[in-house]
Amino acid sequence: MAPSSDIHIEATETDPAVRARSAIRAAHRRLLAGLAASIASAPDPDEGVRTTPAEYCAGPLRGHLAATDATLYAAASGAAETRLLVRALRATSAALGERADALAAAEDPETAIALARGIEAVLAVHLTVEETVLLPALAALPGAGLPGLADDLRTLLDGGTLEAPETIDVREIPHGQRHPRIFGRYARLAPGEAFTLVNNHDPKPLRREFEAAHPGAHTWDYVESGPEVWRVRIGKAVVDA
Repeated sequence: MAPSSDIHIEATETDPAVRARSAIRAAHRRLLAGLAASIASAPDPDEGVRTTPAEYCAGPLRGHLAATDATLYAAASGAAETRLLVRALRATSAALGERADALAAAEDPETAIALARGIEAVLAVHLTVEETVLLPALAALPGAGLPGLADDLRTLLDGGTLEAPETIDVREIPHGQRHPRIFGRYARLAPGEAFTLVNNHDPKPLRREFEAAHPGAHTWDYVESGPEVWRVRIGKAVVDA
């Protein structure tokens, strides 16, 4: 029998995917609340200190956008069904960055507040699209592993770094955790980079998932083909993502 911690009812609060979406929405709420506090010259609800809108956009806002790009966007950028969505979200993120630059250069308080309120309005819509379109799409992608992505996002937001092992040996990893771990590592590859998967059987089902989720965007090269050990070099192809 599976451990009780692995038992959940799908689409309820015991479902790891539901908890992951709730955690990401909570991070969104904190980001918006901090920005609103900076505009109102009030203490940040999380940090308890006052920051200007320019300081907040240069720090927490840019940090959040970068962390999201490295986790949620990276995981969805190679899949055919989400590639255009990620391109649009990245365009909006870039526009928010440009507005943050303009805010940092503002020479009077009135202009700064107007720019900050514009950023606040665009950000609210941007985060809503992530919650209502991107997260459900990620949850449906083979191997995407939304709970793991949410954990990675939280790690980056907390100032940590993500592991990027050159080799993933899944022989000692529980079966239900193998594919999300592998797809999570793939998501953090830059185009042209690769890692080596080690397994005790030919990972044909995983290859079919890669072909379904990332058609034409990944490489798959056998380094060793049994009979006891299989090694596969999995890479991210250089394509227009």
